[in-house]
Amino acid sequence: MENQKKPVNKKLWLALALLVAAAAVALGLWYFNRPAVVGGEKTITATVVANGGEEAFTVTTEEEYLRGALESIDLIAGEESEYGLFVKTVNGITADDSKQEWWCFTKGGEMLETGVDSTPIADGDAFEITLTEGY
Repeated sequence: MENQKKPVNKKLWLALALLVAAAAVALGLWYFNRPAVVGGEKTITATVVANGGEEAFTVTTEEEYLRGALESIDLIAGEESEYGLFVKTVNGITADDSKQEWWCFTKGGEMLETGVDSTPIADGDAFEITLTEGY
């Protein structure tokens, strides 16, 4: 009996090529549209809103991302995850999972689309960190 080759499924290869192309386009769009990182010294403010009150903190730092700036004054703490720091404690207040509490990070009233590890900061930025209840 002679060796018989199975026909290559052209539709499968075409679909795979289209998937790779789409992933490359998506990666390129993200790369060219990602927020810019600003070097050098900068001053930001972070307002913590919790338990009916609010407290503003001013941070002067050379950090490039929000996490580094907030950790430099021991304002946030949490657990490492595959996505970065999962913030559980802000200004000594720990979110209570049994009450479905979590910390919401906003800038100019808009919820951040990135985590604290990947949110770049620039001089004059103002962030709000609000203890929120309900998933």
